[in-house]
Amino acid sequence: MTELTRVLSACGLVMALTAAAAQAPAQSPAAAAAPYHVPRTSFGDPDLQGLWTNASITTLERPAWLAKPVLTPEEAVKAEAQYKKWLSDNDKTADAPESEKGDPGGYNSFWLDPGTKFGVVRGEIRTSWIVDPPNGHIPYSAAGGRDAMATGMRQFRDFSGPEVRSLGERCIVGYGSTGGPPMLNVLYNNNYQIVQSPGYVVIVVEMNHDARIIRLGGQHPPDSIRPWMGDSVGHWEGDTLVVETTNLNPGQRFTADVRHRIYLAPNSKVTERFTRVSDHDILYEFKVEEPTAYTQTWRGEIPMHATKGPMYEYACHEGNYSLPGILAGARAEEKTAALAAAGGPK
Repeated sequence: MTELTRVLSACGLVMALTAAAAQAPAQSPAAAAAPYHVPRTSFGDPDLQGLWTNASITTLERPAWLAKPVLTPEEAVKAEAQYKKWLSDNDKTADAPESEKGDPGGYNSFWLDPGTKFGVVRGEIRTSWIVDPPNGHIPYSAAGGRDAMATGMRQFRDFSGPEVRSLGERCIVGYGSTGGPPMLNVLYNNNYQIVQSPGYVVIVVEMNHDARIIRLGGQHPPDSIRPWMGDSVGHWEGDTLVVETTNLNPGQRFTADVRHRIYLAPNSKVTERFTRVSDHDILYEFKVEEPTAYTQTWRGEIPMHATKGPMYEYACHEGNYSLPGILAGARAEEKTAALAAAGGPK
């Protein structure tokens, strides 16, 4: 099933069922409402294994240009065209404004693979993954907002050394919370591979080859132990994998994508739910709890779709020429400023 077919099918579910009922023999209520039976692994757990993608135009928070939480199919087509234009406008051309000439920019659209459609969750075309609060925004408290601003702006202003640069620039974890928790879609490398064994679930993230190891059962370690992507303990509730993550690494408290920025207070608890709803789809739900950084618990829902892949190599350290270039540029600017302050070269 193509992504377009999936979107139109989910959004036009009622009409499709009505048309089918008029042309097909009547089914018994039991047959019509037959639930999806989740396949099992060889050791009896619900089977979530395979390659999945969360690529989508929909982002964590609702952008200002989309005022509605849910779009009609007609509105979605129009908004998707606007997004496609934004991607094409990202390419530098000879017609660029004078102020932009000579600026190579970050990427042109050739390198981007964010998806082409809005996400469909529970039959609705969503404009944000956040469903609570209803406004589609992270409910920062005054203190949380100040911390988010201070932490985020440091990454945009401080070029004194590699330690203060973002984790994505340093190839430590993927940017934009792609590895989570929560696991969010970004501009490319939105594929995930889920592998299960007795007592463990591993999620391999295409970006940076991050691997989340979720042990089933057990306790979290002492507060002083804070691994990258936190400590994740899971259990099954029926066919749903429930994962509780605590002990978040303070270095991941702020992460950014071109389309979203997220501040995750180090003492947050993130609870995720993975439910396979068809052979081709997983419903991924998450909630974030922390009483000082946020005014309330906030929740989101993201569809993950089966994909043939492949999982691409993410050669980051092997080809990371940007970070030394960024720092060298900062040193050159400092030298220029120092010479100007001293009255120019002698």
